[in-house]
Amino acid sequence: MRPTAPLTPTTPRLAALVLVLAGASLTGCGSGGDSDADTVEVVYNRSTDNKIRFKDQFLESVKARFEEEHPGKKVKLIPIQAPDNDYATKAQQMMRSGRTAPDLLYEDTFRINSDIKAGYLTPLDDRLARWGDWARFVSTAKDAAKAEDGKTYGIPDGTDTRGLWFNKKLFARAGLPAAWQPRNWDEVLQAARTVKAKVPGVIPLNLYTGKAPGEAAVMQGFEMLLYGTGAAGGGPLYDPAAEKWVAGGQGFRDALQFVRTVYADGLGPEVSDALDPNVGTRVATEWFPEGRLAISLDGSWMGQNWVNGGPKAWPAWEADLAQAAMPTQHGQAPGKVSMSGGWAWSIPAKAQNPDLGWEFVKALQTPANASRWCVVGTQIAVRKDVAADPAYLRSMPGIRFFTGLVPYTHYRPALPVYPQVSTAIGEAMEKVTTGDAGVAEAAKAYDEQLGTIVDGAVVQR
Repeated sequence: MRPTAPLTPTTPRLAALVLVLAGASLTGCGSGGDSDADTVEVVYNRSTDNKIRFKDQFLESVKARFEEEHPGKKVKLIPIQAPDNDYATKAQQMMRSGRTAPDLLYEDTFRINSDIKAGYLTPLDDRLARWGDWARFVSTAKDAAKAEDGKTYGIPDGTDTRGLWFNKKLFARAGLPAAWQPRNWDEVLQAARTVKAKVPGVIPLNLYTGKAPGEAAVMQGFEMLLYGTGAAGGGPLYDPAAEKWVAGGQGFRDALQFVRTVYADGLGPEVSDALDPNVGTRVATEWFPEGRLAISLDGSWMGQNWVNGGPKAWPAWEADLAQAAMPTQHGQAPGKVSMSGGWAWSIPAKAQNPDLGWEFVKALQTPANASRWCVVGTQIAVRKDVAADPAYLRSMPGIRFFTGLVPYTHYRPALPVYPQVSTAIGEAMEKVTTGDAGVAEAAKAYDEQLGTIVDGAVVQR
């Protein structure tokens, strides 16, 4: 699930977009809210790629079984075909009114807190207390769907994790081991330097950076570093106990220095390529399959590009590639770090048939359906029973490895101002990538922006 940087409900850009969408053409089949007591309306995002319909097929199959097992009940599926930000805007627009609110909504966990503050979602804790399957979910996934008020507003159906993909053939040419597992940042950089020296003409290390790649850079690049510095305390970006954001301290500067080293020492892609918003597509469909990239700090979903009709068939991926965990800065406990995103099923506060919506959630989350969804949706399991399912464990390149990173993973602060914080981080990354500013200068500029964004609610570390 590739990360995207969402817009906040208060930005002028989004306010304008809401007005546009009110009379415009996001592709959706029908509208929510006008159902009778025997119909559950389900809103979800449909891929903008017309070739990708696995979600539709999965939901249609669950709908058919649900209607068979619940005589007289109907499921109305309402797909919205749009980019993630536009889908979220349309969903928020629908949830504002009881006339249009669906009974069930597919919700990026990233947005849960902002939607709660807007009054769009209802807590599920009373229902969860009576649902035995909730005990099968791993704690990190449960926390991702939990809000600042301590209540849970969504049922996650999968996640993603991140680590180091590397090309074993290029490693062999460089004299590096096929069973590579760096113990700290220095060993990551040393491997990249060895590739540069011994295998000229290839990109030693891809590290997403800058403003244009959005969350691919901030979450997948910078935060993978920051959360491995040991500067966490109450959280390296946001301290929930203090209810304050964390200024750019030593860990922040160390993460920026890693970015600076990659690009200043010529270990990464050309800067113009690195700052291309489509760099992730090039990594997956050009640089890796063509043997032009040695290492990429990347996501668990990469394999979907090469198998099952993905955009770049690459039968040799298994022979050519391997994975390693991203180490913590100095190898300090727990030794590994990952970042995760994910989506969840939520019940809007103004749903007309919330009880029927909950019944459909339980149908989606039978063990068989939960496992099948992770397989067809290339998701990392968030349920212990699914993670042990042999069909799941055979489903994707690197699936066992990336599932094993779930205990080490972290989630971004799901707060309304996070997108603005993310933009400020991307700007700091871009400055040190291009050399327009040094690490100290970029960190100082970030601190100044952060103070303005969060109205001074900042803690120094």
